[in-house]
Amino acid sequence: MLLRQMAVAFLFNEAGEVLFLQKKYASRFLGGYLVPIGGHLEDGEYNDPRRACLREIAEETGLTEQVVRSLTLRYIVHRLKADQEIRVQYVYMGSVSVDSRLVESEEGELLWIDNSKLAGLEVTASTRAIMEHYLETGIHNKQIYTGTMYPLQGEPAVGWNVLEDWEGK
Repeated sequence: MLLRQMAVAFLFNEAGEVLFLQKKYASRFLGGYLVPIGGHLEDGEYNDPRRACLREIAEETGLTEQVVRSLTLRYIVHRLKADQEIRVQYVYMGSVSVDSRLVESEEGELLWIDNSKLAGLEVTASTRAIMEHYLETGIHNKQIYTGTMYPLQGEPAVGWNVLEDWEGK
């Protein structure tokens, strides 16, 4: 069984938009999809997914840690792939100014998407579930949520729980 760890960021601006990367259609991984900014953890980052997230933000957008505000871990999502791979995705929420200078990456086009228009767009099931939960629940608090993806009547679903320390209670 393999373990793959990723760190992604949903970066919001003052206009209520989220920054997504529209993957090139020719891409072998999620071609044509809108994905959050992020990628795989590399050696030396396994104990610090925030560092991996900041590296990915800089690589894919040109935005530095100095312009990304309040980058905070909000979700940890688990998924078992059919090829016996466990995927763990560390999901950060943050903000940047709408006039922040973006640098295009080789992976695709950067797009600001209005939250209300996300429903009809080509995003992964995990991205959709995270955004729906965040806009309904997570935006109103500072908790970290864990989510486990599972099939529900043939469709992907996520079960959410608050991550909390049970020892100090």
